[in-house]
Amino acid sequence: MSDSTNGQANATDIIFGLNDKPPAFQAFLAALQHLLAIFIGIITPPLIIGGALGLNPELKAYIISMALFVSGIATFIQIKKFGPIGSGILSIQGTSFTFLGLSIGIGLSVKAAGGTPEQALGTIFGVALICSPIEMIFSRFIPFLRKIITPLVSGIVVTLIGLSLIKVGITDIGGGQWLLDNKPQFFASPQNLMLAGVVLISIIILNRSSNKWLRMGAIVIGLLVGYTIASFLGLVQYGKISSLGIFTAPIPFRFGFHISWPHVIPMALLFLITTVESIGDLTATSMVSGEPIEGDIYVERIAGGVLGDGVNSALAAIFNSFPNTTFSQNNGVIQMTGVASRRVGFWIAGLLVIFGLFPIVGGLFSIIPNPVLGGATIIMFGTVAAAGIKIIASSIIDRRGMLIMAISLGLGLGVSFRPEILGSFPGIAKQIFGSAITTGGLTAIFLNVILPQSLRQQSADGDAYSNIK
Repeated sequence: MSDSTNGQANATDIIFGLNDKPPAFQAFLAALQHLLAIFIGIITPPLIIGGALGLNPELKAYIISMALFVSGIATFIQIKKFGPIGSGILSIQGTSFTFLGLSIGIGLSVKAAGGTPEQALGTIFGVALICSPIEMIFSRFIPFLRKIITPLVSGIVVTLIGLSLIKVGITDIGGGQWLLDNKPQFFASPQNLMLAGVVLISIIILNRSSNKWLRMGAIVIGLLVGYTIASFLGLVQYGKISSLGIFTAPIPFRFGFHISWPHVIPMALLFLITTVESIGDLTATSMVSGEPIEGDIYVERIAGGVLGDGVNSALAAIFNSFPNTTFSQNNGVIQMTGVASRRVGFWIAGLLVIFGLFPIVGGLFSIIPNPVLGGATIIMFGTVAAAGIKIIASSIIDRRGMLIMAISLGLGLGVSFRPEILGSFPGIAKQIFGSAITTGGLTAIFLNVILPQSLRQQSADGDAYSNIK
């Protein structure tokens, strides 16, 4: 078990701590649950970008495979930790949604100028590669930003991350975004709600079991139950994976190396913004893993994790994939299963690489019906938001804190609920501030800097995280 004296999870909540070595089968089971939580998140950005750019099935399949392959390599680097690179905790890497809109914009601009789809992809990856050092540089200043990225700020960012993901989960419960956009009359049908409900109830019952095997396997078992029922109902479309290839070889710079200079500044800004998101994700990972979220160890891990994000995003660009970031949904899996061992992370990394090299394997995951997936992710995403609230609660919430929370959450969720409010903004501003995480996180940082802090609050922030029980 974890022997951390400053950990934030109760000892009874952690079955296997960071440095524990669970048996191979238990580690595999826990890794599988993480994969089920992140698989769709990893392949969705390349799916959306490929569709927007009109890529043929071969190109689309290739960038999906590379997204999985790179996520596996990046996860290994992040968890193993090479010198200053990596967090050393169970922080899983995956394709970032933050860069989705800009990537499509770059690709469309290249095609509009007469470029080929291959040149469009090469330009997206080229701009990402030359901008990835922004995050690497920023990671070196994290030890000096502790007064800016306080528990209150981190908690707000983590809460917004969870609340933003909930929309994805509830949409899947109804049947998915495609169904909502194209056949809204079938969205949230009794059949979809039944499937999601079966998965959700199964996970709740199993998670509350005193049997650690059932608890650790709650998400996998719940999804398998839903998957089986969906198969009998004819909702699992196995035909979609019949055309997938057997093996995909990673080829560095397969689409060349091109730069669209007008898009460099917007890409750099997005790398700066995703740094804030990663700090929140890494803080939540430390907390749910029972590891310190204050002091030198914590700061070193955050700095290494953000540096790892930058290095991994550069690696992603080289191997024809989109920028990577630390995923937040895995924090929900850690908290629900009680497994925070880095050995599980090595299993995750290895399986992601296999999925990338053998796309037919990953294809089985990609056809999980949306309601089945939504029944599991809704509870995990809610857990992330709850973890953020727990971090906020560790700080003294005086009038100043209440004001920062109110404005940050109000503006962050506001632009998410009514994106039309940004209608008169320039395109790049819409891309930056259209995210609840970006708007709320930057607002929290700005207000935390300009609003005077009481001496009592300054003292409390030094040890706030260690008081969470």
